[in-house]
Amino acid sequence: MPASAAALADSDESPATRFAKDQLKAFIERIEKLEEEKKAIADDIKDVYAEAKSTGYDTKALRKIVQIRKQDVNERQEQEAILETYMHALGMIK
Repeated sequence: MPASAAALADSDESPATRFAKDQLKAFIERIEKLEEEKKAIADDIKDVYAEAKSTGYDTKALRKIVQIRKQDVNERQEQEAILETYMHALGMIK
């Protein structure tokens, strides 16, 4: 569509249609900005794990601890009890 035709089409839009388009564009731009920030944060987290690894820490253990600390205390205790029961049943612990 030529520029003049696009301008003419824009001028024919109702205020409600223009508002909806602007709102949609604003949502998309906010999401894109947040996705960029999320990637930057993920990169920062990756760098921290690499730094911890270079100092001799086990990153698998660190990731597991982070996961556990996110859990509700009661939920974590319930999961640990179930795991212990299963391990006992399999003869993995006495």
